[in-house]
Amino acid sequence: MRPAYLPISCDFHSELELFALRQQPIEITFQQLDGSETTICEAIKDLCTRNGEEFLLLPNGSEIRLDQLVSVGGKLLANYTCG
Repeated sequence: MRPAYLPISCDFHSELELFALRQQPIEITFQQLDGSETTICEAIKDLCTRNGEEFLLLPNGSEIRLDQLVSVGGKLLANYTCG
């Protein structure tokens, strides 16, 4: 079962929107449900919200829940604070 969604910081969300506008492949590291990390190099197609959760959409149809992100383009989610 997937843990409850934890909203990410607005500043990091803004960074993701900029990456999506550029439509260029970028390194994305995210945490799998089993706790392992995966790194891919892919363009960000868009961001969306569904059922109170936010997702990063990839050109191949895959999606990553934003609170599973570890880093995007070398920017660590942990370096951004909410509020």
